Amino acid sequence: MYRIVEARDVGLRIRQITIEAPRIARKQRPGQFVILRLREQGERIPLTIKSSDPAAGTVTLVVQAVGKTTSLLSCLEAGDAVLDIVGPLGHPSEIAKYGTAVIVAGSVGTAMALPTARALKDADNHVIFIEGARTKEMVVFEEEVRAASHEAYILTDDGSYGKQGLVTKKLGELLDTGRKIDFVLAVGPVAMMRAVAQITNPLGIKTMVSLNSIMVDGTGMCGGCRVLLGKESKFACVDGPEFDASLVNFEVLMQRNAMYRDKECASLRYFEEHKAEEVAELRAELAAKQRELVRLRKELGELREITGEIEARDV
Repeated sequence: MYRIVEARDVGLRIRQITIEAPRIARKQRPGQFVILRLREQGERIPLTIKSSDPAAGTVTLVVQAVGKTTSLLSCLEAGDAVLDIVGPLGHPSEIAKYGTAVIVAGSVGTAMALPTARALKDADNHVIFIEGARTKEMVVFEEEVRAASHEAYILTDDGSYGKQGLVTKKLGELLDTGRKIDFVLAVGPVAMMRAVAQITNPLGIKTMVSLNSIMVDGTGMCGGCRVLLGKESKFACVDGPEFDASLVNFEVLMQRNAMYRDKECASLRYFEEHKAEEVAELRAELAAKQRELVRLRKELGELREITGEIEARDV
């Protein structure tokens, strides 16, 4: 059981959740993620690690309510808990002194990109952060973006905040002015990452993308997160999540991510129609699980006392 110590909305259907997970907090590095499960029969979902606090033993996750499980998780508050978390998973971001590094992030992808941006800045790179969102309500962590970079640009599709346009437009403008860009990291929707790669690949700019493919077990055994790099198959959970954009087959990735779209939509519709019952049921399940853990700990303590008495008599 992992207790939620803070939960708050940070954007439209975007929620920041801080959870007690001391072991993960001690090990987390930029670019890594966790897989979380809310209940025994629930699905396992990968979530961004925005930050960690080893001293407090907490990790801060960011979730966008786009499906049933993420919507259910977004209903939980401080004092609630989740059943289990596995992590940190994946390879950390590759941090080096490149020169000028550009971070291109789409809305909630900003959360995953922030730790890498900070690390690149600490490695003496000149960091340019381009954050895009559909509307003003989906722009997140702007102050932290500006603190993690030397230059920051905010764009919205509808022009309701910052400049109007796509993140790729700003990237193209920077290149058109003759700016020398040595490294690009793109994190966000697959279509956006593909568009970034289409700009940088012909120019030979080292570009990494963080792939948000379907995941189940997080160990590479299920094969659900298989991605195609050239003619070679890799697993996003253990070989990634960041890959060389020039090698990624984005078309195959988008096809795989859409495999269960109909079932996902049906599940979300059912949840929205029965939200109160689903949340109450989850809380009841977790409370029962907590009571069971308390009982087991008590029995274990009693067993240790009996074992200690027996050992003392034998001596």
